[in-house]
Order: sequence, then C-alpha cells, then structure tokens
Amino acid sequence: MLDINPLLLGITVIVFLTLIAVLNSWLYNPLFAFMNKRDADIQKDLDEVGNNDGEIAALTEQAEKITMDARLDAGSLREKMIAEAKADSDSKIEAKRSELAKEYAEFEKNMALEGEQLKNALLSQMPLFKEAVKAKFSQI
Repeated sequence: MLDINPLLLGITVIVFLTLIAVLNSWLYNPLFAFMNKRDADIQKDLDEVGNNDGEIAALTEQAEKITMDARLDAGSLREKMIAEAKADSDSKIEAKRSELAKEYAEFEKNMALEGEQLKNALLSQMPLFKEAVKAKFSQI
C-alpha cells in the first residue's frame, strides 16, 4: 500500500515553501507593484482629465467670447463701411445731378436761342413764302 516517507514529505514541504518564497519575491511582488503603479497612473490620468474639463470649459468660453466680439466688430465695421459707401454714392449722384442740371439748362438756353434764330430766319423768309404761295394759288 501507500507508504508515507517522512523524509520525502519534509523535503517536498521545504521545496514547496522555498518555491512559494522565490515566486513571491521574483514574480508576485513585482506583478503587484506593476498593477498598483498602473492603477495609480490611471487614477492620476483621470484626475488630470477632470482638471482639463475645467480648463477646456474656460477656454471654450473664452473662444466664444472672442468670436462674439469679432462678430460685433465685423457688424459695426460693415455698417460703417456701408454708411461711407452710401454717403460717397449719394455725393457722386448729387454731383452728377447738378452736372446734368447745368447741361440741361445750357441745352434749354441753346434750344431757345436756336428757336429764336429759326423764328427770325422764317420771318425773314416770310415774303418769299407768301410769294411762292400766291404763285401756287394762281396756278391752281
């Protein structure tokens, strides 16, 4: 049957305990240290992410404020440029209107003068026309 050899049992227990001690110092302790370090690094990264959320929110708010200020500045600048362009175009239109009014007045003056000259020319030719008309009536 089975015999239990106390010497072999003692040596097996000593080898087993030695193996446990060696594995503990060479494998388990470095593995646990690595896992604890990794957990600490993960926690540290999560804390930094939490801190970064506040920074991100502040930077986003600052960017929105800058964008809003830029939009307001662009709107006021656009309105200013539109007002300047409108004033410039109004002055050009008014200058052209006055120029056209002068030209029209000069044109009317020339037309009146030419009308007067034409009337005088026709009046001077009136006796000839009367003679021509009398000659035509006499032929009929």
